Amino acid sequence: MAKVTRQAEIIGNADYLAHRYDEVADGFRFIDVPREVHRNCTFITDKHLPNVDQYEFIDRANVGQAAIKTAPVHFIFHSAYCCSTMLARAFDMPGIAMGLKEPVVLNDMIGWRRRGADPRKLAAVLDQSLKLLARPMGDDQAIIIKPSNICTPLAIPALKSRPDSKALLLYAPLQSYLKSIAKKEMWGRIWVRDVLIGTLKDGYAIGGFSQEELLQLTDLQVAAIGWLSQHAAFAKIIALIGSDRVKTLDSDSLLVHRRETLEALSLLFNLDMDAETVGQCLDGPAFNSHSKLDQAVSGEIFDADARRREQDRMEELYGAEIEMVSNWAEAVAKSQGIEMEIGSKLI
Repeated sequence: MAKVTRQAEIIGNADYLAHRYDEVADGFRFIDVPREVHRNCTFITDKHLPNVDQYEFIDRANVGQAAIKTAPVHFIFHSAYCCSTMLARAFDMPGIAMGLKEPVVLNDMIGWRRRGADPRKLAAVLDQSLKLLARPMGDDQAIIIKPSNICTPLAIPALKSRPDSKALLLYAPLQSYLKSIAKKEMWGRIWVRDVLIGTLKDGYAIGGFSQEELLQLTDLQVAAIGWLSQHAAFAKIIALIGSDRVKTLDSDSLLVHRRETLEALSLLFNLDMDAETVGQCLDGPAFNSHSKLDQAVSGEIFDADARRREQDRMEELYGAEIEMVSNWAEAVAKSQGIEMEIGSKLI
């Protein structure tokens, strides 16, 4: 009896994050992640959470039988290096919303999908995962989930299963994205190839290239292929779900128009954010410190000016190559009918 009571306590308490799904044992691993831990973690991933080994396992059947209180859930899908973590941090507003930064349980859905999961079971587990993530902390009105950039294939099924959910599709303009990749040097260039491999596995990489031709591409061309693939996927999400529920935003606009962005998202996500709340958010840590908390320098402010200075440095070092790759990517997009401007703008 005590075991059942303990499980009910965990399932009913949003402080216990549904961190992982174990497809072999068919159950969820929960770990204790109160709001303050969320606040101090760059992402809620194994690398950043302090207690991933101290989990409690609950069979999926027992989760399914439990009564779970949920709040409305909305999404920030993104293509990486576009200030998505900054925006997710901004939604840490007790009594209004909580932003979840890259919950690993959704990555588990992608990994399982790549290994050939039965689509019907995958859909059922995804639904349960989202239900667990939608448990509100305290009296929060909504949960804003920012999945990892690999989770784009989950956008359509997640939004179709939750007709009241809305989504922001956030991306960096192509040249800004390429500059961010170049800034990471070897690790950024390795990362974009990993992303392309995953995109190929997930079936939404743009066509037109043989394996041999892909191997002949430079690292920044590979980055551009990944960006175009995400962009085409975003356009498909808008087409299938509708522009009333799905909006787009680029990172440059976000940084320049922060207040307008928050006000528009408050309307999109049906949040009760008055002018004072928006002002408090703009003055808070999300917009006034580096979003990657483990990489930040004490006192560092990362805003539109800081990003512009960073991008200018990359322009000096890699500008000629980035210009050539951008022109090439636009030609590729035109040849494959990919729109560089996909519409449904948030602001």
